[in-house]
Amino acid sequence: MKYLARKFGMLIFTLFVSMSINFFLPRLMPGDPAKALMDRMEGVEAEKLESVRAAFGLDTKDSLPVQYGKYLLNTVKGDLGISLSRFPMPVSKVLASALPWTIGLMGLCTIIGFSIGTLLGIWAAWKRQTKLASFTVGFFTFIRSFPYFWLGLFLIYIFSFKLRAFPLGGAFSVDQTRGSAGWWLSVVQHGILPAFTITLSSIGAWLLMMRNNMINVLAEEFITLAIAKGLPMQRIRLMYAARNAILPSVTGFAMSFGFIVGGGLITEMVFAYPGMGYMLYQAVNAKDYPLMQAIFLIIAASVLVANFLADIAIMLLDPRVRDGAK
Repeated sequence: MKYLARKFGMLIFTLFVSMSINFFLPRLMPGDPAKALMDRMEGVEAEKLESVRAAFGLDTKDSLPVQYGKYLLNTVKGDLGISLSRFPMPVSKVLASALPWTIGLMGLCTIIGFSIGTLLGIWAAWKRQTKLASFTVGFFTFIRSFPYFWLGLFLIYIFSFKLRAFPLGGAFSVDQTRGSAGWWLSVVQHGILPAFTITLSSIGAWLLMMRNNMINVLAEEFITLAIAKGLPMQRIRLMYAARNAILPSVTGFAMSFGFIVGGGLITEMVFAYPGMGYMLYQAVNAKDYPLMQAIFLIIAASVLVANFLADIAIMLLDPRVRDGAK
């Protein structure tokens, strides 16, 4: 309980620091978001600038500490402001339109890539002297050496442009009724290429991490003792070696799972996929500060919560943590 209380206290503190940085950093950036919005509008008089400021709450006379207090209160209540680039839509609704696509694509790919890479890493370490294991490690290392957006462009050229087997971009077919069976089928068809790109490029990292950790653990004395005692090899491989070797991978998985909310920026740009990464790119180009601020806050909160859950998982896997040795 002391371990959990300490980690939870650190979670709350770091989340508070992240919210504070998220408040002050945009206000230190040069430029006027209201004027940037006016510049994108055609046929709007310059005299309307003050009206735009009032509409977005930029004409406040409150001091910075008072604004900071209101920001914290509104964030806790879920009020993230109005999007400048999608006025008058609230930021929360804008995020709600992109977040499911990112979680569905990036979340599924992260879980699949981690699972396949970890299992292959365990197998490659245990069978490291075989040619098949060496070939598997070399193949995924070769795939990982290429930038993943190159792989995405190559898949688009072959399977979408040449073979016409998959759509060129987007997340669904606009000519299908939303929620129908045909619409869901189009969602799967549009997601296969980006999902395959992300998964294939991530397997190599998890494989190498788990393989190296597994090899180091297999050299430990307790593994030699377990073999000398005549324990089954299956138990030694999974319960002794893999259980200890997976601890660094769990932390890395938590970090990756936290960052999925930010979306695969380059992948979503290549495939024109309407996720959080593509939305962040559009928000930066449009100088949509409320939307950028909300996306950064969600990314920070996701990473912190994922790390907290990883600490709990490590506590369950490593008895030394439960006993207070760490």
